[in-house]
Amino acid sequence: MRRLIRVARSAAVAALLLATSATPASAASPTCTNPTVKCEVGQTSDGSTWKIEVPPEWNGTLLVYSHGYVPPTGPNPPADDAADRLVADYLLAHGFALAGSSYASAGWAVADAFADQEAVLRQFQRDFGRPKATIAWGHSMGGMITAGLLQLHPSQFAGGLAMCGLLGGGIGLWNTNLDLEVAFKTLMLRDPNPAVSQPAAKLVVTHVQDADANVSNAEAALAAAQATPQGRARIALAAAMIDLPSWFSTATPEPGSTDYATWEQNQFQALQIQLVFVFGFRQELEARAGGNPTWNVGVDYAAQLRKSADRTEVRALYQAAGLDLDADLAAIGATSRVRPDRNAARYLERNVVFNGNLHIPLLTMHTTSDFLVPFQHEQAFAAAVAGAKRSELLRQVFVHRPGHCTFTAAETLTALNVLLDRLKTGSWHETGSPAALNAAATSFGPAYNVLLPAPGAPPLPTPPAFAKARPSRFLRPFTLPPGGHSIVPGGSPGQGPLARAGRG
Repeated sequence: MRRLIRVARSAAVAALLLATSATPASAASPTCTNPTVKCEVGQTSDGSTWKIEVPPEWNGTLLVYSHGYVPPTGPNPPADDAADRLVADYLLAHGFALAGSSYASAGWAVADAFADQEAVLRQFQRDFGRPKATIAWGHSMGGMITAGLLQLHPSQFAGGLAMCGLLGGGIGLWNTNLDLEVAFKTLMLRDPNPAVSQPAAKLVVTHVQDADANVSNAEAALAAAQATPQGRARIALAAAMIDLPSWFSTATPEPGSTDYATWEQNQFQALQIQLVFVFGFRQELEARAGGNPTWNVGVDYAAQLRKSADRTEVRALYQAAGLDLDADLAAIGATSRVRPDRNAARYLERNVVFNGNLHIPLLTMHTTSDFLVPFQHEQAFAAAVAGAKRSELLRQVFVHRPGHCTFTAAETLTALNVLLDRLKTGSWHETGSPAALNAAATSFGPAYNVLLPAPGAPPLPTPPAFAKARPSRFLRPFTLPPGGHSIVPGGSPGQGPLARAGRG
């Protein structure tokens, strides 16, 4: 995995890890930095670390933080109780207690996260008593874990805040990843340039044995394809299978609605990160699951493109390149279909998919141009909740900005205040008014309205950007009853533990 480690040290992925992991990997154990509060750290029997901070005038509310995906290519970072120290210290100063776990392992550590966050709760209750209210919150994979905790253990929580979350669930995510893999390999094989087609021929889509080689070949094919109009058109088609957005970075302005060349350039940058996950980190997932948990049986890729938010871009670039789009779609559709290893699929169903059956309030927040977790995940979750007739418990807010989890401290605190207001009053207020949310975020002052564009870079003043948004349809939904009727091929609906636990 040496090459993957080098990839993870690139500037783009380094920024991603700061957004999604609890702390930098250089620390050996949880650290306490706020001298005004009581801070405890420790380790559980499975090897995970935990951190708890309680202010001297605790208001009785505990926030349990779930961090995001940590690549399985280096040390597992120690626990922290928030992603942003500015946010953490603000909450502590206003009477909130904080807690969080490292999870026992890196990678797709969802099962570990559920167990270890429960252990943190027990530790807190032993040392500080039972909170009046406990709120789950988290980023990225931690947003998915947040929603999973609320669904598995609703009696233990008062509400949740899931930020930039994988809310399409584990099977939805990894099935879309499979679609990207299948489309990318097929399209690169059709390129007449051997610098593209030869590494593509070596790509392994499932049952990955050498993640290093797989990522290396994917990156080689991608870089060579980017050099020609035909290659760029095919990159755009592959990107459309997971709805990669048109805007990649706050360092550049948002491209125009028909500036398809810039769209594709931004998707190319996003794919440099996505390919590490789909062709590389799949190996770690399959090792946990005991095989391949994904499938594309019955998928109509032409229909997927028609539903994709990138469809106009793809058609324009194919026309400009003189390529036959129908022929390429037919080639993707003609590939041998992938079936799941049933036990592996059951593992991913447990870790984790959703049924939409909320029992307590959940607020979600997502950037509109998230290159790692496209905001269509929000549509999948909202549809599941609507199917379970629980929509009154869900509110979703959006920040018009590129990047994964690129929220200012002010936006995070504003979202938390919306949730706290819902818990206090029993009603959602202001979530339909971006202007009100932006005014609330502005009121925190300049120090809270900044982003860190890169590690070590000076803070960048960033005005709040709450906006109305409507994600297009998530392309590969997988939702259990009562909110949906999805099944693993060859199975029957409702067999997973969340389906059983969530009925009623």
